[in-house]
Amino acid sequence: MITKIRISATSASDEFGMACQRLIPWQPTQSDGEPPVGAMACFLAAGSSSEPDCHDQDEVMVILSGAGTLQLAGETTDFTIGDLLVLPRNNEHVVSNPTDAPLSWLSVYWPLHEPTEATA
Repeated sequence: MITKIRISATSASDEFGMACQRLIPWQPTQSDGEPPVGAMACFLAAGSSSEPDCHDQDEVMVILSGAGTLQLAGETTDFTIGDLLVLPRNNEHVVSNPTDAPLSWLSVYWPLHEPTEATA
């Protein structure tokens, strides 16, 4: 069965100081279980920045539109449409859009849920 999801800011909700549309997980059947990754489309307004974020998941950002900067663990890099950025886990990061145009990207992260510490 084909599942089709339209990526659109109108389907997004406020998270992390921007609009985010959760794409994965879809509703799994009992036999499917959960997918090994999560994905979301992110939409950042012109002249704004995301809230600082840090998580125990690796992440890849694929830039869909616009341009911006990524601050990650003391480093800063510029990016534009077609760039792919790799964010290693447990590094605080902020995405900024200093332009006058909207910025959007697709984030894929894994594992789906952050690992929990085992209790002794």
